[in-house]
Amino acid sequence: MNRSTHALTLLCLAALAACGGGGESDNSTGEPRPSATRTEQPAPAERLVGLMVTPAEVKGFTLQEYDDEFAIAKSSSDLSSDKPACAPLALALNQLPLGEPQADLTRVLNSESEGLTGAHTYITLTTYAPGKAQAVLADVKKAVAACGDGFTAEGDNGSSVYDSVAAEETTPAGDETAGFTATMSYQGVSHTLHTQVVRAGDVVGVYFSANGLAIANARPSEAKLPTTVVEAQNAKLG
Repeated sequence: MNRSTHALTLLCLAALAACGGGGESDNSTGEPRPSATRTEQPAPAERLVGLMVTPAEVKGFTLQEYDDEFAIAKSSSDLSSDKPACAPLALALNQLPLGEPQADLTRVLNSESEGLTGAHTYITLTTYAPGKAQAVLADVKKAVAACGDGFTAEGDNGSSVYDSVAAEETTPAGDETAGFTATMSYQGVSHTLHTQVVRAGDVVGVYFSANGLAIANARPSEAKLPTTVVEAQNAKLG
């Protein structure tokens, strides 16, 4: 099994595994705890938890934590591209944060009606220091324009070959957004993957869909982003 085939198998396994007022009283003293002041802000990681969609907001879909056991790379520093200009796309397609984030959070959703036979949608939220998120979106847009003839993403647990990349129109969201499709082949069968990147202030959301079971069984697939999920997450980002 070559490295590309190995990585595609890992993607299939990963998709299947994923369907895996006056203040409060202090209990010890009875004294009220001071309420949070206007200047206090939640930590970046806590903020992302609050911004991620909840099961109640995406009815008809299950939502679970992301398991990176079968990922080709477990950190952004461990993933590279044979074409440096395409590195942002390699990260987005492999649920890894772009740029220099303060915190990141990934969740996996799948349709309850389709179960394991349908596509899985991955949402990765990342927060940045002021001004850094704009640069992330700019890099994604440049990468889409530069990587039309494809690229290879390489990690310490395999590699994935993307045959082509094309920009895709998306509904306006957040402060700015960009969408793209990527094609990949497995056992001579082509698969189309859809990704959308949304920036809202200093937070970036990456939405990605793939049908792991179809890839594993060498059935052609096109995993489109579910409108219900995208709209719900965009609403949370504001």
